[in-house]
Amino acid sequence: MSDALTESVRAAVAAVTDPELRRPLGELDMVRDIDVSGTTAEVGIALTIVGCPAADRIERDVRDAAASVAGIEAVEIRVGVMSPDERKALTAKLRGGRAKREMPFGPDSLTRVIAVTSGKGGVGKSTVTANLAVALAAKGLRVGLIDADVHGFSIPGLLGLVDADGLPPAPTKLDDLILPPVAYGVKVISIGMFLRRPGEDAAGAVAWRGPMLHRTVQQFLTDVFFGDLDVLLLDMPPGTGDVAISVGQLLPHADVLVVTTPQAAAAEVAVRSGLVARQTGQRPIGVIENMAAMTLPDGTVLDLFGAGGGAEVARALSSADADVPLLASVPLSPALRAGGDDGRPVVLSHPDDPAARAIDAAASALAVRPRGLAGKPLRLGV
Repeated sequence: MSDALTESVRAAVAAVTDPELRRPLGELDMVRDIDVSGTTAEVGIALTIVGCPAADRIERDVRDAAASVAGIEAVEIRVGVMSPDERKALTAKLRGGRAKREMPFGPDSLTRVIAVTSGKGGVGKSTVTANLAVALAAKGLRVGLIDADVHGFSIPGLLGLVDADGLPPAPTKLDDLILPPVAYGVKVISIGMFLRRPGEDAAGAVAWRGPMLHRTVQQFLTDVFFGDLDVLLLDMPPGTGDVAISVGQLLPHADVLVVTTPQAAAAEVAVRSGLVARQTGQRPIGVIENMAAMTLPDGTVLDLFGAGGGAEVARALSSADADVPLLASVPLSPALRAGGDDGRPVVLSHPDDPAARAIDAAASALAVRPRGLAGKPLRLGV
C-alpha cells in the first residue's frame, strides 16, 4: 500500500508545471526522492538554479499536488538545486538537439513569425501588438513576444511586467539560456529587462547603433528559450532602419502586419515599411488601422485623425498575386489607453470595448491560419 501511495504522490508531483519552463517537473528531472510514512509524504525537488524566482510557487504547487493524493494528510518538502551536470543535461534537452546559438525560428520552424511594423512612431503599434499577443494566447495559442523596439521599449509596461518602481523584472538565466517572463499567457522578452542596475530606480536608456542592435535581436532569437510556439510576434521599431534590416536578414520568411492611423500622412509612411519588408522576402499579410473614429455617448462620431488611411495602406500593398486586407479598424478608446498605462490589456479587462472587439477580430483572423507543414522536413526518426 505504501509503495502504491508513493507512486501516486510521485505521479502527482511530476505533473506539476514549472511556471518558467512551462513543462512538467517530471519531464525536467526536477523530482527527487519521495517517501511516504503513514499519511505523511516527504517530497524532494531540485530547482534549476540557486535563487530561482519561481521557487515559492513551485514549492506551493508541489505541496498542493502531493496533498491532493487520497491518503496523504501532511506534506514535507525538501528543496535542493541541480548540479552543473544536471543543468547541462537539462539545457541540452530544452534545445531539442539544436546547437548553441542556433536560431529555432528558421524556415523549417512550425512557428508562425509575425513582425508588427509601422512607418512612424505614435500610431499605437506597441499597444496593438501587446493586445494582439494576449488575444491570441486567450484563444489557446502558444505565443511569444519580442520587444524589438530596442530604443523605445514599452512592451513590459503594457503587459504589467513591472515592479512598484515601474521597472521590468530580470529574466532567469539557465546556463546560456534565458527564460522569458510570462504575462497573460504570453512569453515576453525586452531589452528593458536587462538595463536595471543594483540601487537604481530607473531603467537605463539605449544609445546603440547598427551592430549592437543586430546582435541584440539575434540574441533574443537564439538565446531566449520560448519553447514550442504557435506564434512569435515582434514589436518592431517604427520606420525602416537598422532593426528592420536585421529582422529581414534573420527572418526573411516572416509575415508582416502593418499598423497605421487613418491620417493620410501616417498611411503614406506606413506603406514604405511594408514595401521594405517585401524587399527582404517577408510577406505583408494585413493592415490594422488604429485611432480610428470613435462614437461618443450622444452618437456623434469623432474622427480625430481623419478616415481611410488603413484602407489606403491595404490597397497600396495589395497586388494581383497577394491581397493584403485591412484586418481591423481600432477606434480611439479611453479604455485601451488606460489599459496600457495600467498594464492590463483591454482585450481582457474590457472585452466589450469597441477597440477590444476590433483587436480580437484581428487576432481571430490571424489565428485561423494554422502552422503549416507544406515544404517543411518532418525529421522523422528511423
